[in-house]
Amino acid sequence: MKFLLLVYIDEALLDALPASEFDAMMRGCLGHADELQAEGCLIESQQLEAAATARSVRVRDGRTRVVDGPFAEAKEVLGGFNLIEAADMDEAVRIAQSFPWTRVGCIEVRPVRDIDTVRRRVGA
Repeated sequence: MKFLLLVYIDEALLDALPASEFDAMMRGCLGHADELQAEGCLIESQQLEAAATARSVRVRDGRTRVVDGPFAEAKEVLGGFNLIEAADMDEAVRIAQSFPWTRVGCIEVRPVRDIDTVRRRVGA
């Protein structure tokens, strides 16, 4: 079963880390990701640029609105993701706990819906 680990970070906490601590955290995270990939658990992993570089796009009543930055006024912003394979939600949560980002934000664990099943259901 596939799960998406959405990594939310508190940019203020992340920015407050000394550079050496951040670098050590990144090395550990990347090494851990390599291990998970070798085990067949990690399918894809990416970081996102800072939330300030984002644009939010909405179409309402045929009118498009584009605003700079993320829409939500939130302390924690989406910083990246990991697409994993796990037996169940409990295993996915255990994998999420092993990433250091839980110390400067949180990781949301979401099951990935099988899009082929949806395609068949809607006749697409």
